[in-house]
Amino acid sequence: METGKRTRLIAAGAAGALLVGSVALAGPALAEPGDSAGVEVTVDIEEIKEPGVLAMSIAGDSVALAEDGSTLLVRQFVGTLPTVTVTDTRTADEVPAGAAWAVLGSATDFTGDAGQASIGAGHLGWKPKLIDGGDTGLVSEGEEVVTVLDEPTQPGNNVGLVDQELLVSTFDSGAVAGDAYTVNADLFLRTPGDVAAGAYTSTLTLSLFE
Repeated sequence: METGKRTRLIAAGAAGALLVGSVALAGPALAEPGDSAGVEVTVDIEEIKEPGVLAMSIAGDSVALAEDGSTLLVRQFVGTLPTVTVTDTRTADEVPAGAAWAVLGSATDFTGDAGQASIGAGHLGWKPKLIDGGDTGLVSEGEEVVTVLDEPTQPGNNVGLVDQELLVSTFDSGAVAGDAYTVNADLFLRTPGDVAAGAYTSTLTLSLFE
């Protein structure tokens, strides 16, 4: 091969090699980083709405009766029931149709602390007093309950607090929902004049029903 031709072939091959090399490097030289974008994620969380409730609370857990109004035949001991509050935080549509609520009370026998004979619960009476019955006029106190030593002031009410007796009530829970009502009662224990001296204890249980 002639020297001139050989020189031209080598030069052409080198140029081809350079061209191929240039093509091989073109990809990464032209690449760009991928674009990025944020996606906003939102949520609307509503406040939990607790349903309303019907509940009862009592301002104290004890009451001491003191002698007042005794006679030679009957000794009398009086006191005041701690204020009872009925709170209804329900809305009218949360109250079952036709519902009515009431607070009832009953007492146990008075037990002596030194073995003396007990005094029956029939000797304890009360006269409920509505303190705040709201504006509807639909909440009312119960009737007076007198003791077994008394003449009845209402038909058959001289039984004492032996059974569940009415303290306060409404006949329409829905109409009085969303408010609070308070009541107390005059308490009186009446015993025979010869009752044994000593300390006595009874438990007066109040219960809310609907």
